Amino acid sequence: MKNINYKIQFFSEWHCGSGLAAGADVDALVIKDKNSLPYIPGKTIKGLVRDAVEDILSFKEKKEEKEAVFRRSFGYSENIEKEIKQGCSFFTNATLSKDLQIKIIDKKITKYLFRARSSTAIDNNGIACAHSLRRLQTTVPCELEGEILDVPDELIEDIEAGLLYIKRLGYNRNRGLGRCQFSVITEGGNQ
Repeated sequence: MKNINYKIQFFSEWHCGSGLAAGADVDALVIKDKNSLPYIPGKTIKGLVRDAVEDILSFKEKKEEKEAVFRRSFGYSENIEKEIKQGCSFFTNATLSKDLQIKIIDKKITKYLFRARSSTAIDNNGIACAHSLRRLQTTVPCELEGEILDVPDELIEDIEAGLLYIKRLGYNRNRGLGRCQFSVITEGGNQ
């Protein structure tokens, strides 16, 4: 078993939701850590990677041979009653680098990491629909890093390919938010 370190470079604003709002100001806030810094939960990364690896394996011959390893790594539901078997691989949260976190906190500039985007529904006459104004908090383009722990050796190559397969992440991906690129960091620190 090995660990995979990766980086996510965002090319557009992105929104990974917290499920919270800010009263009349913003309808949907991004998820933040205890220092008010943005991050992406490991379970979100796990879901994206799982889908990507499933797509990749569907194109390969002898995919049945990797099915058991895939299930062991990501977890699975064993029966109709939804008894969940936890996977052996653990996905950490993707966060800003420690150095960058320290600089942002020391300079008290966390508020500059976020923007509010407004949108509204338009009717057939080109007029805004009543009560349709929505404000979404987004995070500015930045770079996050994360780790996948205890990856079975047989899946390393497929999971790394799955990371590279992901091109969008978060809410409103189909509307231009969350354009990103994953890169795998090798042991020497190179990508």
